[in-house]
Amino acid sequence: MEFYNSQVLICGGEGCKLLDSKKIINLFKLELKQYGLDKEVEIIKVACLGFCNLGPVMVIYPEGTIYANVKPADVHEIVEEHFINGRAVKRLVYALKPGDGRIRNLNDINMFKKQERIVLRNCGIINPENIDEYIAMDGYKALGKVLTKMSPQDVIDVISKSGLRGRGGGGFPTGKKWSFAAAQNNDEKYIICNADEGDPGAFMDRSVLEGDPHSILEAMIIGGYAIGANKGFIYVRAEYPLAVERLKIAIDQAKEYGLLGDNILGTGFKFDIEIRLGAGAFVCGEETALIQSIEGKRGMPITKPPFPAVSGLWGKPTIINNVETFANICPIILKGAKWFRSIGTEKSPGTKVFALGGKIRNTGLVEIPMGTTLREVIFNIGGGIPNNKQFKAVQTGGPSGGCIPARYINIPIEYDTLIELGSMMGSGGMIVMDEDNCMVDVARFFLDFTKDESCGKCTSCRIGTKRLLEILEKITRGEGSLEDVEKLEKLAVDIKNTALCGLGQTAPNPILSTLRYFKDEYISHVVDNKCPAKACKPLVKYRIKSDVCKRCGMCAKNCSAGAITSKVGEPYEIDQSKCIKCGSCMQVCLFNAIVKE
Repeated sequence: MEFYNSQVLICGGEGCKLLDSKKIINLFKLELKQYGLDKEVEIIKVACLGFCNLGPVMVIYPEGTIYANVKPADVHEIVEEHFINGRAVKRLVYALKPGDGRIRNLNDINMFKKQERIVLRNCGIINPENIDEYIAMDGYKALGKVLTKMSPQDVIDVISKSGLRGRGGGGFPTGKKWSFAAAQNNDEKYIICNADEGDPGAFMDRSVLEGDPHSILEAMIIGGYAIGANKGFIYVRAEYPLAVERLKIAIDQAKEYGLLGDNILGTGFKFDIEIRLGAGAFVCGEETALIQSIEGKRGMPITKPPFPAVSGLWGKPTIINNVETFANICPIILKGAKWFRSIGTEKSPGTKVFALGGKIRNTGLVEIPMGTTLREVIFNIGGGIPNNKQFKAVQTGGPSGGCIPARYINIPIEYDTLIELGSMMGSGGMIVMDEDNCMVDVARFFLDFTKDESCGKCTSCRIGTKRLLEILEKITRGEGSLEDVEKLEKLAVDIKNTALCGLGQTAPNPILSTLRYFKDEYISHVVDNKCPAKACKPLVKYRIKSDVCKRCGMCAKNCSAGAITSKVGEPYEIDQSKCIKCGSCMQVCLFNAIVKE
């Protein structure tokens, strides 16, 4: 085993990859080798560190120096200054504010102060490809405790008392689900980890798999022991190659250490795990569709009951939990149900990981105690809305969720509260919207996604989502009527009540929630032929204010449609019949003479 004087943790998340983090890693290795430091400084590609707007991000230990917005051109300077001269590169150091100096702890950063990291406890801190680093962070200690000191029923009792609810969206009590499978008298049972994360903008599960894969393996083994299963499957998206690679490495390492396979830790218990790749079908996030896919069939839901805990994979009792649910298991075993219940709320104990995005200053992953208010997440952790815009709404739960308006900014985030407001927890997407977002167009966007992701098995979803989308498109084009708004609401309710699976049943949520809170925007579209947010292009008009126009001609030069002309000595005008509503004229005008109406 090699020992290093320093470790450089560089984010390898998708956002940072797009900003050349891979190139930065390669350049670092070359520079260190040239200076003869490659045996003293270890470069580790870690999962998302959480603050995506500052990427690429790197943390250098043991100092704890955080560099943000690093570019390939900065690598030489960092190596020379930080490792040769022993001085931090001040212009790249992340600071709370100018003059604050170095930040030595991630928890000193505003975005992290109100977080409680249980699921993400090791992400960005350990080398996910080194089992020894996981063990050093109490890894596999929970497994040892379970196999040597606890009965299967003891395990189920602890998980039940903790109040842990499934983090995949439904919020079903995990202990109760495990108890159903444990009660089945069958020669074979299965544990499945659902890592088929399909929500647009969601990357919570991927970050855990990339940053802490052993925590999932350990939890699955514990789950297998609790219900009497000896086989597990991780159903992961093929679009997550790094997660798949690290899972394979982790499985091989666990087998080498006697933590996976036959006679685990000499206790006689055996458990094995295989990886199954999904093809990117959103519907396979539904447990019965996922099972069908693993069995080699087309990923389509089937009616329940029987539920998978009774008859699942190949007709055997099967427990399916998502990545985040499993990531909570080991801390609960080690610290106890009472500890877990001390975090969050009575009905929603623990924490929840969210992928925070949209019109927000601090985008990225956040893990908060249940019961934290939307205000705290959006303004304290997220840093508020950029460009002095007004907060308008937040979408939780991805395409299956709903839009919560600004007036509920102080509500606590928990399962039941969000459902009462017409939204849901979902797997953890949280999209923030400001005054420039059209809520009708937001509903259209999500329906366009769910329509494409329908498996087509039931008429309600196959045909219904298409009809919903057609009505929404008609309204956003300015061709709708009040009758269309009524049809939209009725059809949405009918689909919600008749669709076969969760995808179809929740697909109308974006429509129903926006109709509930923003019906005035629908009315404006169909009655006034206007989009209040000025976001729907067919309903938008650009106009040049004649009394402000200086006749510089910049707008006309940049108009690709040739829609802007003028007569000698007169202000420029926009021909609305030619205007393609691109807005380039408004962007280049130096005198604010162009307005959007």
